[in-house]
This record gives sequence, C-alpha cells and structure tokens, in this order.
Amino acid sequence: MATTRLAIVTGGNKGIGYAIVKDLCRLFDGDVYLTARDVGRGLAAVDRLNELGLKPKFHQLDVTDADSVAAFAAFVADNYAGVDVLVNNAAISVKTGMFDFQAEETVRVNYFALRSVCDALFPLLRAGARVVNLSSSLGRLSLFPGEELKRKLSSPQLTVDELDALVRQFVDCAKAGDHAQAGWPTSAYTVSKVAVSALTSVQQRAFDADPRADIVVNSVHPGHVDTDMTDHKGPLTIEQGAEAPVYLSLLPPGESDVKGRYVWCDKTVKDWRQC
Repeated sequence: MATTRLAIVTGGNKGIGYAIVKDLCRLFDGDVYLTARDVGRGLAAVDRLNELGLKPKFHQLDVTDADSVAAFAAFVADNYAGVDVLVNNAAISVKTGMFDFQAEETVRVNYFALRSVCDALFPLLRAGARVVNLSSSLGRLSLFPGEELKRKLSSPQLTVDELDALVRQFVDCAKAGDHAQAGWPTSAYTVSKVAVSALTSVQQRAFDADPRADIVVNSVHPGHVDTDMTDHKGPLTIEQGAEAPVYLSLLPPGESDVKGRYVWCDKTVKDWRQC
C-alpha cells in the first residue's frame, strides 16, 4: 500500500475541476487523481495535462452510480493509506424540462451524489485531511423566502438525516407544484447549493468530534466562471475559479478559523446563513 499522499477531484475532466487538478499537480505533494464519469474524456484531460508536464492519475468515477462510488472507494482503500484532499466538484445545472424534473435531477446529483461520495470516502480520510465542497453564490440562505425553512436549515443542531428529509420535501413540493407556497425558492440549483452549504456545517461538526485530528471541510463559491455550466457567460477563467478551492485544499496544519465555513471566490469567509 502506497504511503504517498492522495488528492482526489470529482468531475475533473473539464471546467473548474480540470483547473483544480492542474493546480494541485503543481502544488500538492502527492498523487492527484482526476476522476470523471466518462473514461474517454477523463483520459483525454489527463493527456492534455501530461502535455503541460503534469502527471495526474485517472480513475473512473460516476458520483451518481453507487457501484462506481463503491469501486473507487475500494480502489483507494486497497492502494493508499488514506485520503488527504477531497474536492467535491462534480455537479450539474438542469435548464430544460419541467420544474419537477429539474428539482429531482439537480438535487440527485448536486446534493445526494456528493453526499454519497462523502459517505464512501470520509472513512478513508487521514488526520489533517482537507475537504472542499463546491457550492455557489446561490448557496446562500437569504435566497430562501420561507422563514421556517431558513430556521431549520440554519439550526446548529441540524443533522444529515434532517437535511436529507428537507431536500426530499423540496422535490415532493416541486412535484406537487406548491414549492413556492411552502417557502422554497424557484431555483432547484439554489436549493441544491444551499443544501451543500448546510451539509458542510454538519460535516465539520462531526469532524470536530472525530478522533482523527485536524480534518477540515469548507464549502466554496468559485466565482462566475466561463464554463459549460454558465453557458460560457462567466467573466472569470477556469484558473481563476480554481484559486479558492485550491487554497482550501491546501490549508495549513492546525487551521482553526477557516473550517466548516462558506468561502467566497476572493478567499474571504462569508456566513451562508446571513449573506
């Protein structure tokens, strides 16, 4: 089993994920895994980075496929002493179809799939590990109209099970057509990213009680970046979008302030519950 340090980036074949892999290859002392759902696209991305003199490794990972997630976790457990950096970047933005479809598909990928990757890989995190959950400028609670929902999502006692139930409630309301009346926003993407921000707070609370010391998880708004997801309308380059996620991936040992937080693209800490 390799004692080499290990960094993993989901959805790493293009966009911000690709730029994060590129920077980690330069800055992280260890193996960097570019993971992607599509093997061909993933290997093509690795080839492009090889041409730059960088040496990422590749493994197939479809975050929405339980078998794929389990296989990747088994590969990591069999070949490494643990995970030192995990960047949960894979996400979608559904812009077509009826709202009930958008709601179900968006939270399936952006929240539940991210959580399943965490469930599989968190037991493999080593002391001092850094986890980065890609959120968004839309991952702010002020975008929710419902005060009761705000209260529940911002509760310092919120559990993963309770958060799961709230996200499923949103999907049910979307299917019933009464999500707005129930206090939900009219953007499924907003719901998914607020859920990620909330999950990050819950996860850090668990890590603070974990016998493995100094595990830190943060969520991050990478900025409005020129990617497929933004229809290439973002003013920032993918390299600029990678700056804050990479910064959080490489936080120094003993970090006591930037943990369980919501970090803006300029690396400043915001309160997702208030901003």
